[in-house]
Amino acid sequence: MNDIRKIADKLYDTRSASDEELKTLIDINDAEHLRERAVERRMEYYGTDVYTRGLIEFTNYCKNNCLYCGIRAANSEQERYRLTKDEILSCCGDGYTLGFRTFVLQGGEDMHYTDEMICDIVSSIKKNHPDCAVTLSIGEKSRESYQAYFDAGADRYLLRHETADEEHYKKLHPKSMSLENRKRCLFDLKDIGYQVGSGFMVGSPYQTLDDLVSDLRFLQKLSPDMIGIGPFLPHEHTPFKDFEKGSLKRTLNLISILRLMFPYALIPATTALGTLHPLGREMGIKAGANVVMPNLSPTGVRKLYSLYDNKICTGEEAAECRGCLDRRVKSAGYNLTVDVGNVKR
Repeated sequence: MNDIRKIADKLYDTRSASDEELKTLIDINDAEHLRERAVERRMEYYGTDVYTRGLIEFTNYCKNNCLYCGIRAANSEQERYRLTKDEILSCCGDGYTLGFRTFVLQGGEDMHYTDEMICDIVSSIKKNHPDCAVTLSIGEKSRESYQAYFDAGADRYLLRHETADEEHYKKLHPKSMSLENRKRCLFDLKDIGYQVGSGFMVGSPYQTLDDLVSDLRFLQKLSPDMIGIGPFLPHEHTPFKDFEKGSLKRTLNLISILRLMFPYALIPATTALGTLHPLGREMGIKAGANVVMPNLSPTGVRKLYSLYDNKICTGEEAAECRGCLDRRVKSAGYNLTVDVGNVKR
């Protein structure tokens, strides 16, 4: 136990640890001291503030066939949908009234939405809500496309690398996709000037402790503004439907580790964490997370954005969703803020 305390303290003091020390922290059962150190660091940077992001899942079409994802192209059981520009703007208008100052447009890699359409949607949101940030999460694009979105007003881009190990990546993705291109995208986004978010799944099929350490090392090279991690959750219509769910313990331990390694980072307590455990999001906040992402999508399509089975909050109206999270965050000892919520490096 003393060794674990020493490693956690070292990570707090230096933001670094050896590969073996990181593996020890990832798998500990009694993480109280690790949590305490993570919260201490988080309070130093962000106090008790928890930032909200209004999530708009605007399309569940995707050209890719990632083996873990419920909206993969090969899932013929999935009912598909696309939101119009007016529907997206309506979601933003409702969200603004509820106190959201960041909107996250997330979708599969849907070729229906041309760069011109995305730029028009982004610029319209910024025109309607100039005091808000727009985040895109629409997958791998060319540098030219990323530049166009940025010039139209997009502030942030989320693109989880999912795994930083080449062999592991091949086990999760079709041959048409490559880790090299994924990384190229992330560094292009940084170079253009976005606030960049990356991250990985915890407990994805075939994942090892060495893979998780590789993820942490890659994030050190990338130095992203936002780091999103969540447990792997299977979907009944994917090749990974029979694999076990990711570990709650490991996910929470890694949130604390990330807070100590990247004290400035914006780290969400994800919906996947809340799906894995009824109090998962509260646990995530107590482990060092400082962002929540309530769903602003129309209730009629929420169940259709099905990345994994049994996703929570698919039936709540936006106001219900925000009110519920407000109570949950307060119960954990923190406060939701009406703020654009920029990173504090």
